[in-house]
Amino acid sequence: MIRSRALSGEDLTVEHVWEVAVGGAPVELAEAARGRMNDARELVERAAHGAHEHTYGINTGFGRFVSASIPEELTEELQLRLLRSHACGVGEPYPPEVVRAAMLLRANALAKGFSGARIETVELLIECLNRGVLPNVPSRGSVGASGDLAPLAHLALPLVGEGQAWLDGELLPGREALARVELEPVRLQAKEGLSLINGTQFMAAVGALGLVRARRLAKAADAACAMSLEALQGSRSSLRPGIHRLRPLRGQGASAANILRLLEDSAINESHRWCDKVQDAYSLRCAPQVHGACRDLFDHVAYTVGVELNAATDNPLVLVDEDELVSNGNFHGQPVAFALDVLALGVAELASISERRVERLVNPSLSDGLPPFLTSNGGLNSGFMIPQYVAASLVSENKVLAHPASVDSIPTSAGQEDHVSMGNAAGLKALQVLANAEHALAIELLAGAQAVEFLAPLEPGAGVRATRAFVRTLSPRLADDRSLGAEIEAVAAAIRSGALVGAVEAEVGELA
Repeated sequence: MIRSRALSGEDLTVEHVWEVAVGGAPVELAEAARGRMNDARELVERAAHGAHEHTYGINTGFGRFVSASIPEELTEELQLRLLRSHACGVGEPYPPEVVRAAMLLRANALAKGFSGARIETVELLIECLNRGVLPNVPSRGSVGASGDLAPLAHLALPLVGEGQAWLDGELLPGREALARVELEPVRLQAKEGLSLINGTQFMAAVGALGLVRARRLAKAADAACAMSLEALQGSRSSLRPGIHRLRPLRGQGASAANILRLLEDSAINESHRWCDKVQDAYSLRCAPQVHGACRDLFDHVAYTVGVELNAATDNPLVLVDEDELVSNGNFHGQPVAFALDVLALGVAELASISERRVERLVNPSLSDGLPPFLTSNGGLNSGFMIPQYVAASLVSENKVLAHPASVDSIPTSAGQEDHVSMGNAAGLKALQVLANAEHALAIELLAGAQAVEFLAPLEPGAGVRATRAFVRTLSPRLADDRSLGAEIEAVAAAIRSGALVGAVEAEVGELA
């Protein structure tokens, strides 16, 4: 039985996000959160019904309409109209796992107790997540300023019986989706609409899920590199620990140690120990430096996203200890936007150097005796000629996508929101870069498995043997030409799920 994750707003990790969003783990509201939420709600109620001063989003309009006074009898209507007006996103929907992650993160932010949402509203959001009611959320329309306003509005509409939601693969009106799982819509009260849409949860969702994938990709890149190095009869000397202690970057040392461990007990390496080759090409010799630099970028992403998962990004924030509601800028997505662009940059580079290794494997001028395009009957067969084209195409696309979105800004709300983060664009780009890179690395793994077998009966290192054995469960050796598209997809999916890395680590121990 999968253990339920208790949401307190304090201790969510990227691994937890993956477990819930991809693995389907259930969630619940932590008991510790309930008292904080009730205290914050009492302060909101006093501001809505007892005070006579302007409080943003409770008795005022939004954005440039901040000076517009809203009478007390329209407090609830204000929150409903907020959701309706902001739910104007366009384009294809976010992937289901991103929506599930955003639901989780929004519930966790509200559970922190600084937003003033009622417990029953948060519990409805949690129940929708647990029962598979998945809001239909268009992916375009957020500038990442007051958080992800448009996407979060679409996410919130089914809670009030509006919008659309997926249930068991069917797109339904929000009210019908709730009814099918025996849930009732909520009637929003003061500030609750604002609390549901003010925050960075879609950006953070992409960051959390993307980080898990990126770290798996980094380990897969080390495994692919080790197999290519074996096939190309490269040297292990550049992997020696003493070299990397002289430039003690964490990622570089980790990558070098991984590749060296994967090459242990290699008959292939032993066979050319005394060859006259002096240096390998950079895509082999400098792989730890490149892979490691990408890993260091991912560490920065982990820091920012790790904080954001448990941050209070609402506006205004309900500060119970100070007995006030305070307008602030925690909703601004710039930290996460930067992190998402950095994520894309590191992932793109892992794919870029991988494609260069594929070129060396298939090019007889560079491959040190391997048959052209890794096929025994060249001419009649094209072998791995076109998979290298595909890798080149993916890498080239990534070069465009790696251009940062976070350095752009277009003022919105008549200049009230005069600097925005464009974090949603950064996140969407990062997702595409990840998918492209997983496919590019899959091509190297397939080509490497094919190439290293031309050196039989010599066997590669234990880690490379495990890598090749796993690849062969998804793709048999290529003799005569066949379509490799489905096999590239299968290996890419195994990189994304962690299955490939898991199989290798089962043989050689956990990689760094």
